[in-house]
Amino acid sequence: MRENEVIQNDEIHNRIYTLHNIQVMLDKDLAQFYDVKPIRLREQVKRNIKRFPSDFMFQLTEEEVDLMVSQNSIPSKRHLDGWEPYVLAL
Repeated sequence: MRENEVIQNDEIHNRIYTLHNIQVMLDKDLAQFYDVKPIRLREQVKRNIKRFPSDFMFQLTEEEVDLMVSQNSIPSKRHLDGWEPYVLAL
């Protein structure tokens, strides 16, 4: 997102997933909203981990990714750039 752009509610809402009864957002989607690379977002969270609850960010397992694909939450594993992403609890 650019500094002057407004993020529409639908755009945010469509990127929130429910996993194990927890609402989460993929790190790459949240990074896009902040106009940073996902790796930089993860680095900053890890550097400041004491500011976040222990269950704030966690990495999806391959089984969880398969579940999200099978439920059509995400179109394919390719959507995740070929690896298990981190998710951030909302």
